[in-house]
Amino acid sequence: MDGDVMGVITAHIENRFGMTLTELQQAVADAPHAHREAANVVHWHGLLRESQSALEKAEDDLVAALDTQTGELDDPAMGLAHRVNAAVAARDGRALVVTYLLDPDAPGKQGPGARRGAAPAARRGPALQTSQPARPASPPASTPVRGVTR
Repeated sequence: MDGDVMGVITAHIENRFGMTLTELQQAVADAPHAHREAANVVHWHGLLRESQSALEKAEDDLVAALDTQTGELDDPAMGLAHRVNAAVAARDGRALVVTYLLDPDAPGKQGPGARRGAAPAARRGPALQTSQPARPASPPASTPVRGVTR
């Protein structure tokens, strides 16, 4: 995933809401509580854009360090490589969130039990039996019970 993906996701947002991203951002800024879904998408797209910028900076720093390396990577260069990996993970995770927010058919967003604002667990019955189990019958009187004297 690279900067081109930002363009694809932005185009998907614009298609989904029928306006440019700039117009959508302004609409959300003007009335942040009017359309919760749009506000969430704008928020996460901003986080995604920040992650993409951080990734590009980390990659540039790593390339600059690699240009000066001869032989094995030293600890600072390895640190930069780890920074790039972390930036990729953050960016990809945020891209997944935006993609999820844009998908009306994503798991948990449709179906007969899907209610706005309710958590998936609240839409289903309990996962465990919640009634008290039946008590076992008491042992016959002739059965000795350890630790009890008669």
